[in-house]
Amino acid sequence: MTELVLRSDEGGVATLTLNRPEALNALSPDLFVDLRAHVEAIGGDAEGVGCVVLRGEGRSFCAGNDLKAIQAGQVAPTPTFQAETVDMIENLPQPVIVEVQGHCYTGGLELALAGDLLVAGASAKFADTHGKWGMTPRWGMSQRLPRRVGLLKAKEMSYTAQPIAAAEAVAIGLANRCVPDEELRGTVRQLAADIVANSWHSLRGNKMLFNRGQDFTFHDGLAFEMAESPGRGPDIEERLKAFSKG
Repeated sequence: MTELVLRSDEGGVATLTLNRPEALNALSPDLFVDLRAHVEAIGGDAEGVGCVVLRGEGRSFCAGNDLKAIQAGQVAPTPTFQAETVDMIENLPQPVIVEVQGHCYTGGLELALAGDLLVAGASAKFADTHGKWGMTPRWGMSQRLPRRVGLLKAKEMSYTAQPIAAAEAVAIGLANRCVPDEELRGTVRQLAADIVANSWHSLRGNKMLFNRGQDFTFHDGLAFEMAESPGRGPDIEERLKAFSKG
């Protein structure tokens, strides 16, 4: 039986690959069950995994929810299973890089928005097509998309259901960078390597402060940082010694 989500680990980086290329990695309930299991395992291994890459096999990252599965009556284990899984990705202690080529539509876009960073290949296209199918978001689109690109642009994307290209995604703050498709894998690998080369204590602490800090006003956020910052990590002395040796 084909694994719907593949995991590979190298150098402290765990790569999760959506593995339904023949269906453009459409998000079936079964795929979400496999994805949740991997996310739970990674979340419990903060000392063994320093960074996560989420990608799709084949020519697309993810074309969205599996409409054929919906028509066939397939259901997830609970009504909120998919939304909870997306939340779990966002709340992983490790930074998450989303690697996007081809389609990143609707449910796939909701999944991608749970990541911390996004690198797009030149072929990437992003869209919220809920309106095409008579649906409304339930996996976080109405909250995460306007926080990423601004309310005005988020409304345009959702109201028109029209895709935007990779270069525009960078311009509006949806993606960090756009690279040729043939350089996408290498670019993401290097970005992940740059991340895990830093203190994992700092990575986890910074992610927590960034994410939880969004819940506060500016001044309350400053107070939150002062009170909750994890401070110095166990590797500070080793890193300072390495620095002093040049």
